[in-house]
Amino acid sequence: MAKRRKGRPVNGVLLLDKPHGLSSNHALQTVKRIYFAQKAGHTGALDPLATGMLPICLGEGTKFSQYLLDTDKTYQVTAKLGVRTTTSDAGGEVVSEKAVDVSSEQLAVALESFRGTTQQVPSMYSALKYKGQPLYKYAREGIEVPRESRDITVFNLELLRFEQDEVELSIHVSKGTYIRTIVDDLGELLGCGAHVAHLRRSAVGNYPVDKMVTLPELEALLEQANSDEITPSDVLDPLLLPMNSAVDGMHCVYVDDMSANFLRHGNPVQAYNQPEAGSVQVYLGEDENDANAEFIGVGFINDDGLLAPKRIVVLEHY
Repeated sequence: MAKRRKGRPVNGVLLLDKPHGLSSNHALQTVKRIYFAQKAGHTGALDPLATGMLPICLGEGTKFSQYLLDTDKTYQVTAKLGVRTTTSDAGGEVVSEKAVDVSSEQLAVALESFRGTTQQVPSMYSALKYKGQPLYKYAREGIEVPRESRDITVFNLELLRFEQDEVELSIHVSKGTYIRTIVDDLGELLGCGAHVAHLRRSAVGNYPVDKMVTLPELEALLEQANSDEITPSDVLDPLLLPMNSAVDGMHCVYVDDMSANFLRHGNPVQAYNQPEAGSVQVYLGEDENDANAEFIGVGFINDDGLLAPKRIVVLEHY
């Protein structure tokens, strides 16, 4: 007999404003506890020293977390010039200290070299894996392992402030871009070294910033609900964004009840308005004008030109 999973089957995406000093996993587990959720997963870790938007997928929403891992992100970062560290951030040991003699013109030229598509070698203090272990574990043991450079894209890089030895930037980047590496490389270009003093993720894809909530806000809602003898889900669940928000912008196709049942059992179907190739959002409904259309997951167009299931939502009433 299958072991019954602890928690309730709550589904959706919470936009957490992660605090400074807390690991992404600690934040995830706290949200999971507050929501008493059966399943939870985050969509791309933020360093403990970083703050900002950390989308947390709950329940069936975890099936779509990969799509948020692959989306672009925006950060605000303060770089401290003149000091290079082992981790390229304020938590590392100082490697070198140099005088800062950088003009606005020199900074502008250096920043320009990061715009557009370039190659980046991932930081040793990243969660990328080598032989099954994250790079940061090797780094903490003083072991350097080979890393291949990869393409990244800086869609927008704006200088917000340059005062003495501090540079504040807003950076909109593609998936897999390490801001600490950009800052370290910037310091080397300027000849003085640099590290990340402050880092905040201000956006993930097109998620609305005003929908972010903090852990103290969630704890307060839970405490108030218990105090007022209100079911906590009545005040917590309205904060969740729908699961399909994780695949916003993906082409939408619509299927009837019979086709939806085929998809749920792993079988491909022919769908209304399906493209010739690629991944798609799948809805049970008539068309884009159907206000009651229900998101049932993500599919893809297979080699036979049919809509095949990829990540399908399984709710209790199915």
